[in-house]
Amino acid sequence: MERDLNIHLESERALLRPLTLEDESELQEVADDDALWIYGLTDLSQPGELKKYILDALADREQGIAAVWTIIDKRTNKVAGCTRLAEISWKDERGQIGWTWIGRDFQGSGLNREMKFLILSYGFEKLGLNRIEFKADERNHQSRQALLGIGASREGVLREHMKIHNGYIRNTVFYSILKSEWDTIKEQYFTNFTSNL
Repeated sequence: MERDLNIHLESERALLRPLTLEDESELQEVADDDALWIYGLTDLSQPGELKKYILDALADREQGIAAVWTIIDKRTNKVAGCTRLAEISWKDERGQIGWTWIGRDFQGSGLNREMKFLILSYGFEKLGLNRIEFKADERNHQSRQALLGIGASREGVLREHMKIHNGYIRNTVFYSILKSEWDTIKEQYFTNFTSNL
């Protein structure tokens, strides 16, 4: 299986292009909405935080443990946010989809679902991962419902697991999809989606 983490993923609706430092100004326009960071581990609307976020993400990609993308909504040709497939363990054949943030104009539009389809297809079909996991703040019902809506299995809650940017220690709900489930999930939850893989 290939291990190219610097890859474009594209469908009819979504373009995921590898994150670069040059994306900072367009991403900052999206990140300046502080409502996006209610459940965030960091608050990227704060000065300097987005640059640090980008540099950390690029370092993870260089180390071979993350693929990081700028999200483009092809209907408007606008930068919509950022996402990644990270914490990749090649030995254990697993990774985590997360660090996803999308501007409010794009929420509920179907862009997030199509983007998840692209990353899941890439993770299972190109990288050969066996397990892709997701974490959500227990209070974030919208995110949790969206994960169930793409066929992810809820696995449990880690109590007082992570401290977010405002000092609150959140409970984290874990979800996952396994490679053995992917063909069924793809057929059931992602009908009519196609990718460039």
